[in-house]
Amino acid sequence: MPTRTDLAHRRRSLSRAWEALVARSTPADEALAAVEPAVAESWVRSSAWVDPDCTGAPVDDPADVVGAWADGAAATGLAAAEDEVRQVVADGDLIAAVTDAAGRIVWTLGSPVMQRAAERVNFVPGGRWDEASVGTNALALALRSGRPSTVYSAEHYSRAVHGWVCYSVPLTDPVTGDVMGVLDLSTTWDRAHPLVMSAARSLGKAVTAQMPAAVAPDLAVRILGAGEARLAGASVALSPRQAEILALLTFYPEGLTLEQLHDRLYGDSPVTASTLKAEVSHLRTLLGGAIGSRPYRLTAPVTTDAHRVLRALDRGDLSAAVAAYGGPMLPASESPGVAEWREYVDVALRNAVLASRDAASVLGFADRHPYDEQVQQHLVAVLPAADPRLPRARARLSRSAV
Repeated sequence: MPTRTDLAHRRRSLSRAWEALVARSTPADEALAAVEPAVAESWVRSSAWVDPDCTGAPVDDPADVVGAWADGAAATGLAAAEDEVRQVVADGDLIAAVTDAAGRIVWTLGSPVMQRAAERVNFVPGGRWDEASVGTNALALALRSGRPSTVYSAEHYSRAVHGWVCYSVPLTDPVTGDVMGVLDLSTTWDRAHPLVMSAARSLGKAVTAQMPAAVAPDLAVRILGAGEARLAGASVALSPRQAEILALLTFYPEGLTLEQLHDRLYGDSPVTASTLKAEVSHLRTLLGGAIGSRPYRLTAPVTTDAHRVLRALDRGDLSAAVAAYGGPMLPASESPGVAEWREYVDVALRNAVLASRDAASVLGFADRHPYDEQVQQHLVAVLPAADPRLPRARARLSRSAV
């Protein structure tokens, strides 16, 4: 177990690395070895938006944020497991927090000391702890990666939380694999202990175990930014071509003939019908037979992140649409059918973003499209004059115009 001397030494090493890479007030020397690659990469992303000397996270209206979350499955699971969380907080002199899928805090519970510290940096309901809002932190990394994350002292991009250590675990839907938010336990740097992460993992499992059973789709597909599928909760390994076929079939629930699918998948490329039949056959096997023929169609209930974006836009919930948007659809795909739907989703979301004054939503989309000059211009226009992210947004606008 680390002693206080060990922790102090690690904190000094990280502070030197932070000064070298973030504040740039010292040479980038051997101190950089103290930084994990995931943290260094996060610092680079954070530098596009966040002032490392910001005093805390931006805060959205807590009533709106908590109200939107309170009717969901994660809220029900947390209520059932709250006594366990309360006991861990009391025993460890910690603060616990839960976020929604966009990284906004919706609930906290802390010891008096940690509660006061949390209020100073806006670690409170409504606080935006996504990477674009406050830089590298455990909550943002857990949301981004879908894996437990610990961020210690000066690993945080913001100097305001260099006195903290945070342990975050994603709250993952057990059927679809969607990350619904994060549960975090935090304390001061000198009280770091590996058992806190064990407690966070245990509490995360307790929350997800108490989520109400829902009529979940048999097939959950991610096609924005990547191509992934889960069948009855189990991951399915897809080739790029299989991801393209699956994506197209989700947009045509009534089915496609062999000729229609061939045209949308290959365009004018000289690929034989027998090759396509073999591709569909392999995909059908991976999906447990869930592809019908004549026409080709999905026979299992299915949901996709792309359709979540479009449904959120239909109901006017831009924040949810941006949170569900992982990037352009299958960005490496040259399939004409995929390209058509890629443009459809991006244009629909982009138009909604350009019509919005919600800085958080505009920022989330702008981060996915850093070279879209009009989007960057709109971001500069909607950020308040005193917002610490405004200088970085202007710099990014200048770069996009080159």
